[in-house]
Amino acid sequence: MRFTTLIPALLLLTLAGCTSAPLVPSSSSAAQRHQTDLIRADLEQIPLPSKSRYLAVHSLTIWENPYLTVQGSMVTLHVTVADANTSNLGVGGLLRPVGARRQDLNVRTSDLPAALNAVPQTAWPYGRVVAVEEAHDAPASAQPQLRRNMETAIKTLGDLGIVVYEWQDNAPAIR
Repeated sequence: MRFTTLIPALLLLTLAGCTSAPLVPSSSSAAQRHQTDLIRADLEQIPLPSKSRYLAVHSLTIWENPYLTVQGSMVTLHVTVADANTSNLGVGGLLRPVGARRQDLNVRTSDLPAALNAVPQTAWPYGRVVAVEEAHDAPASAQPQLRRNMETAIKTLGDLGIVVYEWQDNAPAIR
């Protein structure tokens, strides 16, 4: 008889104690933070950015580092792979066009750290800096979501230790 009255009382005490947020982080957020730390450690092998090199660039068409175009539902990662031919003969010419080495990858903002970690180290000639621009053809109704994705992408880059070179219609800003 005592057990039957004790069980509801323990159940009430347990439920009353569960009203506050748990002090221990959930296993999924802890695993996500651990993965972000591993990716940050990998990206730290890329040297710090060289301001003298990337501040001189005034057009994304000649930007050599990875850059992002943030859209309402995704982020496009643009990567220019380093030229495998190290000679200066024919660079940028008909047989070695720069556009042939450019790759565009559409990713979710949640997958951005893994996508940046997959970019080869040779594709970061300016160091650990990424240019970020908003999509130009987004309708006005998509602007709030676009801005949220922009903030998420900038925060993700900051968490990874990557300098953000925010590109705003030919007026870049550094974060």
